Amino acid sequence: MSESKAIRGIQQAAKRRGEADDLRHAATDDLRRYCLEAQKEGVPITRIASEAGLSRQGVYDLLGERPSS
Repeated sequence: MSESKAIRGIQQAAKRRGEADDLRHAATDDLRRYCLEAQKEGVPITRIASEAGLSRQGVYDLLGERPSS
């Protein structure tokens, strides 16, 4: 592989990685928004966690809250 081809590959991979990071951040923002909406509607954290594929602690972390005792 020539150096210029390798550099182009690096640039393309870096661009795709940046795009993937942007998509992940957007998806996390959407998940947070829907989890907050569900919580406001009275959906139990256990159900939200199950639907989101997260632990209860993961939901609390996503929402920036401490678990209730």
